Order: sequence, then C-alpha cells, then structure tokens
Amino acid sequence: MANAYEKITKRLAIVRDRLGRPLTFTEKLLLGHLDSPEKAELDPGKSYLYLRPDRVAMQDATAQMAILQFMQAGKASVAVPTTVHCDHLILAHAGAAKDMAAALESNREVYDFLASASAKYGIGFWKPGAGIIHQVVLENYAFPGGMMIGTDSHTPNAGGLAMFASGVGGADAVDVMAGFPWEVLYPKLIGVRLTGELSGWASPKDVILKVCGILTVKGGTNRVVEYFGPGVASLSCTGKATITNMGAELGATTSLFPYDERMDAYLRGTSRAPLADLAGRPLADPRVLVQEADVAEVMARGAGSFHAILLDVDNGPGGLTRKANDSIYGREGIANAFSALTPGGVLAVWSAAPDPAFAKRLSQGGFSVREVRLRARGGKGGRLLLAHRIAWEIANGPIRDQDENVRLQAMKT
Repeated sequence: MANAYEKITKRLAIVRDRLGRPLTFTEKLLLGHLDSPEKAELDPGKSYLYLRPDRVAMQDATAQMAILQFMQAGKASVAVPTTVHCDHLILAHAGAAKDMAAALESNREVYDFLASASAKYGIGFWKPGAGIIHQVVLENYAFPGGMMIGTDSHTPNAGGLAMFASGVGGADAVDVMAGFPWEVLYPKLIGVRLTGELSGWASPKDVILKVCGILTVKGGTNRVVEYFGPGVASLSCTGKATITNMGAELGATTSLFPYDERMDAYLRGTSRAPLADLAGRPLADPRVLVQEADVAEVMARGAGSFHAILLDVDNGPGGLTRKANDSIYGREGIANAFSALTPGGVLAVWSAAPDPAFAKRLSQGGFSVREVRLRARGGKGGRLLLAHRIAWEIANGPIRDQDENVRLQAMKT
C-alpha cells in the first residue's frame, strides 16, 4: 500500500502543477492513477483518461469470457492483483445446503475452469460459498485512495471505503490484467451534501433511494457521485458501501465517500490496522483541526483573534462568486476582517487577476495593501493581495514586519 500511495502522490504533484488549483477528493483518486499525468488531457466530459487501476475483481458469470480472452494475450500471469469470486451462479431457492449442492452440480465445469485458470495465471480464487464478491472485496482488498475495476455493475460498493471502484466490461478488465491502462471518459462530478443523521427506522438505503428519486436512472451517467458534509460521520463504513453500491442504479461511473474515522474503525475491525495507520495519518495529527463555518460570521465575532486570514477564491473578489461573497468582500466584510486581526495581522486574498477596485476598498478600510505575484512550479501565475494593519515591506524572500519582526513564509499545500 505504501508503494501505491507513493505513486499517487507523485502523479498528483504533476497534476497540481498543471492545473494550478486545489483538487476535489474525486480528482485526487482519479487523476492520481493517470498513466501519463504530464500529457493527459484533463477536460471533464470530453477527454478520455488512461488510468492504472490497482486491482481487478470478477464474478463467476463474467470472469469466464474475460479469462478466455486473457489466455490469448500470451501472458504468464496477470499484471495487477486480480480475484475471481464464485457467487453469482448460485441460485437462492431451497436453502443454503441444497442451493450450494445444486450450483456445484450444474456449474462444475465453470468452477473447475475458473479454479485452474486462476491457479495458472496468479489470480486469487474464491470458491463457491466463500462469500459475495462485494463484501469479500470490502473486507479484504478495498483500501482508501485506491482504484479498482470489476466486471460487475455494483463494484462501486468499495467506494464506501474511499476507493474509486467502477464496474466495467470484460474487455476493459482484460486490458488491465494484460498490463494496458484503463481507458474511460473523464467523468464529471456530482456532489451530494449530507446533513443531520439517521434516526428511527431510517437506514443508509433510504439515503440512496432518495438520491435515485432526485437524479433518476440516468442522472449519474458519465459522472462520479461524491458524498460529503456533516451527515457523513453518522454512517458506518458498511452503510456508506450500501449507498455507493446502489450508485449503479443512477448509471454513475462510481460513488465515493471521503476517508473518515468510521472507515478507520472498519479497517481495524477487519484486521487491517497497519493499513489504517497508513491511510489515516492526517486524522492522527493533533495539530490539524478541520471545521466547517461561515467565514463572515467567524470574522464578525472574532475581534482581535487572528494573526492571519487567508481567503482563497479561484476567480477573485470581482468574479462570478462576488454577489454570494459580499458579506466578505464588501465594506462590512473588510471592516470585520480588520477588526478580527490582531495588531500586525495580515489579510491575504488569492486572486487569479488584478482587482484595483478591491485593493482600493481594502485601503479605505484601513489596510496597507501590496500585491505579490506568485507562480506554482511549472504552472500558471496568480496574485496574492496582502493587506496589513501596520507598515511593512517586500524583500526578495520572506515578508518582514518592520515593527514586530514577523516573518510570513510562502507555503504550498
């Protein structure tokens, strides 16, 4: 897993430099598996991506043709970890014992072929009765930040453990098993914000049924559904998996939940504590506290509380979000920011383009204003408006406060 995360990190560093902006969780998982992050076209809904999945999973009804095709490739073994799960050919009719006996009798040739082919090509084989593919994958193979394709429409079940998991046809599976990248249309993104918590007889299935009612069976086509918000914390890992599993009913490429403490608990409960430690390092850092709040309200109530305030809006104060952000960028918002800062504090505003009118409002609000041009490594440039409560100067390097000797270092994330 450590090796997989290292590859993802390197690819994302290239993508961030190219795009020059923060990435969504979905983008991190998707673009972190690019075959060629330096050259890939990154236009959602239009360009095709060539990706390197970490795993392939197949069920017994669809694995047969895929393996027959793979045999023609002349490979000694599969290029990525692959598993076959014998569950779909078992009919639930007369009870577990009788149904298993009937399946073994009627599908013996299929099971024997899948078992011998799996042994020959280094494929993990889960015999009849060993469990349902999606639950077996969730308990044993799914991991946060990973990517998996599977020859079953409900492969996105693993999205409940923060994995990009997508259902594909046998030909796509064969490509990846043979060492080729997975080609897929760059999906667009649908965000679903969950609030509150389940109560009474409500279950995770009710959540996805509601989403299905809103988006319909075609609403997720060529899209990833990403769930977020305070309501996510109330759902168990398996509850999240229920929701992402049924994302297939939306026609979605996949569905995802971001990694959280409930997933951490699930990994530890399924004897994967080392993986939980590896995946959950950001959660374990006591210095990190993420809070969701109205910035305008925080500034209005926090007189003299902040040494620095950074406002990051991609299109700048005068862009498309201006109307929605008057409470921050208008005269009242500027006054609140001035009041919220301690003496010597700095208000920094990222802007993609010059905004003389906003700089003037800052000056009228009592700030001393400077504009600093910044450029990400290999990326496009932008501007950072720095509004300071007392005199300061810009040198080649750190920004030095003349009176209090405060240094503000340029930082990247």
